[in-house]
Amino acid sequence: QLVESGGGSVQAGGSLRLSCAAPGYRYDTYCMGWFRQAPGKAREFVSSIGSDAKTAYTDSVKGRFTISQDSAKNTVYLQLNNLKPEDTALYYCAGGNGYCNMRPSWYPNWGQGTQVTVS
Repeated sequence: QLVESGGGSVQAGGSLRLSCAAPGYRYDTYCMGWFRQAPGKAREFVSSIGSDAKTAYTDSVKGRFTISQDSAKNTVYLQLNNLKPEDTALYYCAGGNGYCNMRPSWYPNWGQGTQVTVS
């Protein structure tokens, strides 16, 4: 079970840090991803980080968002800087066993989501 936290409401230009705790998540090869879904829109890939520490970002967040992980704590973070109103969405953490993938359908494990609102 994945548990997200850290969402909130900020003004444009502000920052937030999202956390995803994955207690008991133990795989030699894994990928942790962040997705978001705005009202009326499909869930979209935001960023991912693998057990090999390789990261990926969707173009719209490159240079503003940073994904990282603390393996000792089984926690993945997403630092959101210079937030824009179009970043407003419900942000989900997802995990899968294997190499990273941008397709939501690849990930079997999901958190409940944390809301990010930028005004």
